[in-house]
Amino acid sequence: MSHSMLTDPFGRTIDYLRISVTDRCDFRCTYCMDEDAEFLPRKDILSLEEIVQIAQAYCSLGTKRIRITGGEPLVRKNILWALEKIAALPGLEELTITTNGSQLTKMGNDLLNAGVSRLNVSLDTLKPERFLELTRRDKLQQVLDGIDTVTQLPFKRIKMNAVILGGYNDDEVLDLTQFAFNKGMDISFIEEMPLGHISHHDRAKVYVSSDDLQASLAKHWQLSPSDNKTGGPSRYYDVLGQTSKIGFISPHSHNFCSTCNRVRLTAEGRLLLCLGNEHSKDLKSVVRAHPNNPLVLQQAIMDSLALKPEKHHFNLEEEPQILRFMSATGG
Repeated sequence: MSHSMLTDPFGRTIDYLRISVTDRCDFRCTYCMDEDAEFLPRKDILSLEEIVQIAQAYCSLGTKRIRITGGEPLVRKNILWALEKIAALPGLEELTITTNGSQLTKMGNDLLNAGVSRLNVSLDTLKPERFLELTRRDKLQQVLDGIDTVTQLPFKRIKMNAVILGGYNDDEVLDLTQFAFNKGMDISFIEEMPLGHISHHDRAKVYVSSDDLQASLAKHWQLSPSDNKTGGPSRYYDVLGQTSKIGFISPHSHNFCSTCNRVRLTAEGRLLLCLGNEHSKDLKSVVRAHPNNPLVLQQAIMDSLALKPEKHHFNLEEEPQILRFMSATGG
């Protein structure tokens, strides 16, 4: 079917699904999880077959875009099998992966062959010692090699995502942008999401607004609002003389709830109706109680929309109300 059958109580059409296939990661990014993060037991994680069933149900209800996230999705065993199955689903227009880039050298070509059309690569710094501090892993060159690999392949688009933290990497905004331009990639700058208790830094003190970043970038490049849309929350700008675009994801300074078209499936099968709320529907229990019964699953998905709130209420000055880490949520 060509149109979405999923409309929330506020009239928003939901046609974009983000699926976390694992809460595990080979990095320990400071804004995403603590060093000693505990991972879910295997039995509590959706199987790849269950993930494909849920993706199929969503596509049958009009979902056009699916993004695969983690943790780090490419550390999930046999993930290529699931990607190929999802990419082939009728009605799906785009399959995207968000990755830390560590596996791209060995898996880039396989991802393309499996049907992945876009890649989002997270990279917050180009300095090895700073990369080690932010990710707690000394793997910058591995990520850079992965980027070199995939930028030589005919993906539809490749984008770099950078979370900017004042006093940590805000002095690299221009360098990160130029790096993306040199590689033919788009770049999005992200305001940190206040999810989970972290010990590395005070979120309020390191906050950098998208408006400040845009003003800084505008001193070096001529930016103009772009008509480009990817289904996500980025506000994109065209750059004079460049094919690459600059995007901003601004949960604090430019709340994007009014146009929200997406829901998230966690690795343990919870359907999160909003990134900033705990409203959720347990789809794992549905697929396990009614295996291979698409009608029951579709009905559960449609019923879940009643739980989608109008907006989130992120506040940097307060303790996080959402205790799950971003790694358990899916990017």
